Amino acid sequence: MANEIAFAKDLSLAYDSREVVLRDLSFSINEGDLIFVTGASGSGKSTLIKAFYGAVAPIKGYLRVGGVKMPADSKSSIDRLRRKLGIVFQDYRLIEEWSIERNIALPLYIAGYDQKRIKDQVEKLLKHVRLTHRRDRFPQELSGGEQQRVAVARALSHNPMLLLADEPTGNLDDFSAQLVHELFMAVNQLGKTVVIVTHRMPSIAGVNYRHFRIDEGRLVEINY
Repeated sequence: MANEIAFAKDLSLAYDSREVVLRDLSFSINEGDLIFVTGASGSGKSTLIKAFYGAVAPIKGYLRVGGVKMPADSKSSIDRLRRKLGIVFQDYRLIEEWSIERNIALPLYIAGYDQKRIKDQVEKLLKHVRLTHRRDRFPQELSGGEQQRVAVARALSHNPMLLLADEPTGNLDDFSAQLVHELFMAVNQLGKTVVIVTHRMPSIAGVNYRHFRIDEGRLVEINY
């Protein structure tokens, strides 16, 4: 039986007590799942992702991620959880003054890895995202699609339990968006659990995935 990564029961989320965004959500996410979350703009997709890493606290119901019940009982619990997560944002959030190689290595520096392990891991990830030839470039020298591939590599560098992507292709053209989605699918094929919030489903063939849709504050799993 697959390990449970996240579980919610009757979960409601809001930015304040007067404006409930998501109501009575119940779901489970297991190790190795590939999940797409879709919905209209403003439907609460990003709110759900933020709840996974403790940026939005439940106002009702139950949420557990990586063994941590939300809201976490302390900042140290949130910090421990976030070290188990990889997060990719729409706006890349790369350090402009750092090379691509150094951007990817950032979580490894923070975790205190030795230099040899950092070098080996970054080399592997550069190959995985097909950017070895750009390793010494800076973010502003790359296209949007290339920058997002760097962001994916950085999110994977510390071997997270769960990879979260919040509208990762929102700033990309169709071709670059499909390449980034294919990268996420390849990561999932290696056994990584991936949750992607997106306003457009990618072209998918021969890939096992789950599709959650948010509609009027409710979460529905669409079965194909």
